Amino acid sequence: MKIIDPAILYFSEMEYPFIRSTLEGERAIRVGEPSELIEAVKQKSFSIIIFDTTHPQFSRSLVSRVYRRTPSSEFWLVSGDEEHEFPEYLIDAGFPSSIKKAEFQNRVDSCHAIRSLLDDYHMVGKSVDLKRVANMIAQVAPTDMSTLIIGPSGSGKELVAQAVHKFSKRKDKTFIALNCGALAETLLESELFGYEKGAFTGAAGLREGIFKRADGGTVFLDEIGETSPGLQVKLLRVLEEGSFYRVGGSELVHTDIRVVAATNRELTEAISDGDFREDLYFRLGAVRINLAGLVERKADIIPLINHFFVEETDNQRGISEKAMELLLDYGWPGNVRQLRNFVNRMIVASDTGEISENLVMQFIEEQGYANRTLPVVTGKMPQEAEFQLIYQALLSLGQEVRMLRDLILTHVPGRHDEVTPEDVGQGRTVKTVDEMEEDLIRKTLASVGGNRREAARKLGIGERTLYRKLKKYGEI
Repeated sequence: MKIIDPAILYFSEMEYPFIRSTLEGERAIRVGEPSELIEAVKQKSFSIIIFDTTHPQFSRSLVSRVYRRTPSSEFWLVSGDEEHEFPEYLIDAGFPSSIKKAEFQNRVDSCHAIRSLLDDYHMVGKSVDLKRVANMIAQVAPTDMSTLIIGPSGSGKELVAQAVHKFSKRKDKTFIALNCGALAETLLESELFGYEKGAFTGAAGLREGIFKRADGGTVFLDEIGETSPGLQVKLLRVLEEGSFYRVGGSELVHTDIRVVAATNRELTEAISDGDFREDLYFRLGAVRINLAGLVERKADIIPLINHFFVEETDNQRGISEKAMELLLDYGWPGNVRQLRNFVNRMIVASDTGEISENLVMQFIEEQGYANRTLPVVTGKMPQEAEFQLIYQALLSLGQEVRMLRDLILTHVPGRHDEVTPEDVGQGRTVKTVDEMEEDLIRKTLASVGGNRREAARKLGIGERTLYRKLKKYGEI
């Protein structure tokens, strides 16, 4: 994985004393022209890129051009009197031109510290959620506590487990991963605990299970929620006493392992249904790490795409602005696994060296036929999850309606005007997607007493995104 250079690039007509004086021992490069800025990011990736918004040639399109070239860099704004609204995936920090040297130094140090963690853990992205996970790993890895990772399928739970092991005191010992949902119960039990000779037909000799083979190391149990209550009792004994019996055996076997488990669903529901033992849940979940899906980590999407292209082809692939917007608006129900599949598809389909809007639309349309399920929302209360799923469904519906409308208008000769509500339902008025979105935002705001931060959290969007939508609908 490419390590980003810790140097800092800033686009400004003037030298800012707090930047130059703070970065003693650091490399800070100032450029004054957009062409110089683009050329600089072509040469290498900077850890931080700072834009002076008072520069006469500063613009949103310039920021977008730079972002498409180096999406993993942190983008900061030095703001003048004018406010500039950017998506949260783009701008990580903003500060006034009069910021104190000590505060700026703290921001730089924090940025480089978290970037170092992400590089160590082989995690690609720069979202707030991913940084939170990296900080959690740094805290829990040196301990010997059982850890429960909660996140949707394909979001990278095994990568988190590997990082926990790699930076623990067990790092030089064995790490074994097993998907509990991929095996029948009897096979799973034999795989975990091993078996004695003659324990069942075909058991020709003694076989050590994973819990013994990983003695001194770490066992990662993915999809732990798919295990049966009977097997859960035996797992609990391993966690509490470090001992178990092989299948068909009477001799107590001892082991010293750390268990990291993962699930793609909230286990409290399984406990209520009697499908999961509460005591095992609390024993496994001494530490919980919630890993959000890509729909909540938009800042990670383009950096991941860029990383996969470099990994597969040793070259970065360009992305048109319209294509990037589609990629960021898509829900990615298959998460990182689906994103890698997209990159593999583009390597074959794109012969121009740039990912186009049409290629992305074709991919999304095909995914729509293959998977109509809503993304899983984890780590939220039921009502909050409901709000977020409804909102995501509206966004997805809006995208499909727009694509369908464009397709119709493209193939109807002489018809290029907008499809109106009167075109549907023989004159009956119907709500547009924008109207439904506006209604949902209004109701959410009302439910939280007008608190925008809380409303954004319930809707599963950033405050800046909510601010733009309120502005769009004339609420501010």
